[in-house]
Amino acid sequence: SLSLPAALYAVKARAEAMQAASEAVPSGMLSVIGRREANYKFACLEARKHCESLGIENPVCEISNYLCPDSRVIAGHSQALEFLQENAQKYYFIRTKMLPVSGAFHTRLMEPAVEPLAEVLKSIEIQKPLVCVHSNVDGKKYMHAKHIQKLLVKQVVSPVLWEQTMHSVYERKQGTEFPYTYEVGPGKQLGAVLKKCNLKAWKQYKHVDALEDEEAGKT
Repeated sequence: SLSLPAALYAVKARAEAMQAASEAVPSGMLSVIGRREANYKFACLEARKHCESLGIENPVCEISNYLCPDSRVIAGHSQALEFLQENAQKYYFIRTKMLPVSGAFHTRLMEPAVEPLAEVLKSIEIQKPLVCVHSNVDGKKYMHAKHIQKLLVKQVVSPVLWEQTMHSVYERKQGTEFPYTYEVGPGKQLGAVLKKCNLKAWKQYKHVDALEDEEAGKT
């Protein structure tokens, strides 16, 4: 949909705008693995109330990434995330871990980055995808250039619906075989997520480590 120079230009503009937004407020992202009883939205509500008690106006604490059934990333004000870590047991969180990022990405704290990215996307040519590409804003396929432009902007302040996208990508009529799935690059995190979202699809999954292949070619 984008030429490589245009895509890199958009990525650079997006990164700079999001970095500027993240520097405005002490914030971050917390990876959470929870039990079945975990109620992430209720935990976020109580964390926001805690921030209000500290005098923080319009505090942010919300799910920013739906990874798989037992895993979420929660983002927002630093005080809210600290509160969730301290009260993890109360909310049935098995494990919490702060992510090494500079801000609360995919939340409304990124709103200052929306307009700069929107302006850049208006200035570059976007075409209909040559293959099916799913947006993690709604899990559905991109339909046309304007659709891509609109959702790329919305994605900055919207939660990443990875789990929901997995269901959409692998939706099949009963009896239909699942396609082969290849994860290319370091790590098998996406495969681990797929296994929890769709075990049948995961059975056709393979990992390709590009660095290993490169080293093999040298010997």
